[in-house]
Amino acid sequence: MPAGDTFSHRHTARLLVAALLLGVAATIAVHSWQRPRQAENFGYVPDPAGAREFLGQLAEPYFAQAGAECMAQAKGVDTFLYRSMYRAHQARYGKPFVVGRQLIGSCVAWGAMHAVFCQESVSWALGETAEPPMLPSTEAIYGGARCQAMNRSFAGWSDGATGFGAAKWLKNWGVVYRQPFADLGVDLTTYNAETEKAWGAYGAGGETQRPQFEAIAKRAPCKHVVAVRTWDELAAALEAGFPCTLASSQGFSSRLGPSGIMEASGVWYHQMVAIGIRYKANGSPDDCVLILNSWGPAWCGPYENRWPDDMPPGSFWARRRVVEGMLGDAWAIGSVETGFKWRDLHNGNWMQPAPPEIRPPAPDTLFDVPAVPASLHLSL
Repeated sequence: MPAGDTFSHRHTARLLVAALLLGVAATIAVHSWQRPRQAENFGYVPDPAGAREFLGQLAEPYFAQAGAECMAQAKGVDTFLYRSMYRAHQARYGKPFVVGRQLIGSCVAWGAMHAVFCQESVSWALGETAEPPMLPSTEAIYGGARCQAMNRSFAGWSDGATGFGAAKWLKNWGVVYRQPFADLGVDLTTYNAETEKAWGAYGAGGETQRPQFEAIAKRAPCKHVVAVRTWDELAAALEAGFPCTLASSQGFSSRLGPSGIMEASGVWYHQMVAIGIRYKANGSPDDCVLILNSWGPAWCGPYENRWPDDMPPGSFWARRRVVEGMLGDAWAIGSVETGFKWRDLHNGNWMQPAPPEIRPPAPDTLFDVPAVPASLHLSL
């Protein structure tokens, strides 16, 4: 073979190898872009086998069973559960509800916390309970989901939890609220990411006070927690005032389009909560579910694209075809008093738009909370 041909073949081979390596690098880059860039914003760990095992422990595992009356009574009425959250927060704390921002990979706890507060706000607005609810502690839900619900004494310092883990903690143990526990030397009044990290490693209560906080949680159990696996179940649950956690790998564009709709984009291993529903038959551009995130009030915009005008900053509407793919680890939170009995939320005026003075203010910064503490930058 002539020397020139040998050189040509070698050169071609090198080009092919280089192209192959570039292709591999591009694939890795795409997947890296799709995966969380800021790990503290995410934290959902899928475990389908564990979810099935938990389902087997429930007498009526699915909303279609536990909420059969709701399934029969749902009428396709647009429903905005966040309005009860506005009123309850104003009544309890004397100021508007503003969504917070998780500082570690504790999204599962935040989605579950919002679900509990939303449901208890609805119960209070309907007169089922006398006092407006307190916000639940995400620290306790996070630790409970990672340790107690998984029968672990130590979960390690990596972040993340399962959707069903939070549901199991809430049902089998319960809710620890944001308040001081002076006798235990613990103050959960305000969010503390370092406590959340420590309790995520050792369980609700931390390394030394698990029994005490397990007992506290059991004073307020969420007795009624069931799986939501279909659009009809989700729609009926929301129309009856039962928010639903949504844990999935579905990502979104982080930008509100017209009518407050955010389009699907990329991959998020993340849990959020569904707190509203609207229907195409009623004039909406599509059947949509309102999803509240836990990345602060100014995470997505533009602000003027919200619909309706009292829609919570930091939330977005997602289309039905997208939401249907997010129901593999989704859970409805029922009323402690009545379970999943049908409740006619629109028989009265409490579901009307919230007065301006109790609505969240317009966000004016990208994130209005401190950066993640350096001590929490641990491997995930």
